[in-house]
Amino acid sequence: MAMLEVKNLEVYYGVINAIKGVSFEVNEGEVIALIGANGAGKTTILHTVTGLINGTAGEIIFNGVDITKMPAHKIVGLGMAHVPEGRRVFSQLSVLQNLKMGAYTRKDKKEIDDTIKMVYERFPRLEERKNQVAGTLSGGEQQMLAMGRALMSHPKIILMDEPSMGLSPILVEDIFRIIRDISASGTTVLLVEQNAKKALSIANRAYVLETGSIVLQGEASLLMNNDSVKKAYLGE
Repeated sequence: MAMLEVKNLEVYYGVINAIKGVSFEVNEGEVIALIGANGAGKTTILHTVTGLINGTAGEIIFNGVDITKMPAHKIVGLGMAHVPEGRRVFSQLSVLQNLKMGAYTRKDKKEIDDTIKMVYERFPRLEERKNQVAGTLSGGEQQMLAMGRALMSHPKIILMDEPSMGLSPILVEDIFRIIRDISASGTTVLLVEQNAKKALSIANRAYVLETGSIVLQGEASLLMNNDSVKKAYLGE
């Protein structure tokens, strides 16, 4: 059984049919990429899966539990974390306070402290900046903080929305290396990313979204060599 199953998802914004019967699944331990142009519906899918908006029709099953109408905070408690587009750190709080906010569903202080240590090991820059106000961090540091904050809930699956957006090429390399590390440590990843080449290079499988519908799916290595994908998304 898949860890995450999305079945025939429909989402409307008023009269606009943003997501049109989308179905996909994510198996435990996979990195799955959702790629597509701006406005294809990628972020809307993530927001619906994580309970930030409600779909009009369809089902979302997470580890055998129907989360279709479940509020976002309860979904986090089941083991799903979301790194939103644009980082969305708590800009007036310190780095350490931001990390602790990510652990709000957890009660064991020692476990929380151990997770903070793990996050610092993965993101040494965050330990260096732990008392710094998050709004004064660079874009790359804020992205690391958003990812670290998501890891604080000890998720089974982490959904990342455009983690490389606005970052320099060197930082993009860092972020994708960290995503690979997160996957290697046992956390399943659903990745929405405009940088299709980078996303396909680390994904097991991928789904290509166009105007609210999945038009292609398969192993990432095969999609990387698909002529229509190369032309539309890889600049080849």
